[in-house]
Amino acid sequence: MRWEGERESSNVEDYRGGGGGGGFGLGGGTLSIGAIVIALVGGAIFGINPLTILGLLSGGGGQVQQQAPAHQPPANDRTAKFASVVLANTEDVWTQVFAKGGATYQPTRLALFEGAVRTGCGAGQSAMGPFYCPADSKVYIDLGFYRTLRDQLGAPGEFAQAYVIAHEVGHHVQHLLGITDKVDQMRARSNQAQGNALSVRIELQADCFAGVWAHYSQESKQWLDPGDIESALNAAQKIGDDTLQRSAGRAVVPESFTHGSSAQRQRWFTTGWKSGSVKSCDTFSSASL
Repeated sequence: MRWEGERESSNVEDYRGGGGGGGFGLGGGTLSIGAIVIALVGGAIFGINPLTILGLLSGGGGQVQQQAPAHQPPANDRTAKFASVVLANTEDVWTQVFAKGGATYQPTRLALFEGAVRTGCGAGQSAMGPFYCPADSKVYIDLGFYRTLRDQLGAPGEFAQAYVIAHEVGHHVQHLLGITDKVDQMRARSNQAQGNALSVRIELQADCFAGVWAHYSQESKQWLDPGDIESALNAAQKIGDDTLQRSAGRAVVPESFTHGSSAQRQRWFTTGWKSGSVKSCDTFSSASL
């Protein structure tokens, strides 16, 4: 992916080095990938908040203390620069897509942190991986996740990293379109299995939106190298619910899925990538995922 020299977003907040504790770092913290998988799978199967499980496994609650104000990332931080370039391109693409539909895109902000961070949705922890908080319209990421993605999950490549950000921005798009609120209302009237099924559809749609971004990004920039799309698909495969459950030594239980199987995640990213159409990402009307 040839991203050097491209525009960087001004919507990046760096909370690293500000004293926010936690000890949950994926890329050098105290929890192994096995603990993370246990938390994700256990939360899906037993309906327990994965943050609670991670707190028990680590011996602490992951509380944030003395969080300093955000600052700009250091100019020599290449990984932060890469994330900023990807975010900037999502801004360009989604501004274009929204404008075609007669709407105005409101960019998300990207918050970089280590360990734990205060969010509009409560205390966020790096052990959960990147996440989006609709309450403050921000994407949160501990950049150490990229080392885990490469070294422990077996998903190397810069475009795999870009896919991660694009997926979370996809959740922001859902929030702007009112999809998130509608799904939350449906969840409130659902049992555990129905809630899981709704979660799968919203996550797969975010994958599809990431594919839509990739479509327009490549159309305008021509910055992808051979193998880049394959690296994103490989990342989607590595973080499918069935793959994570097997990695945890458990039987695959589709009813417990919250993000979709590896094949489903690959399929919906590909749908967005090939079509470049938001309408093609209607996972809620699709009879087959």
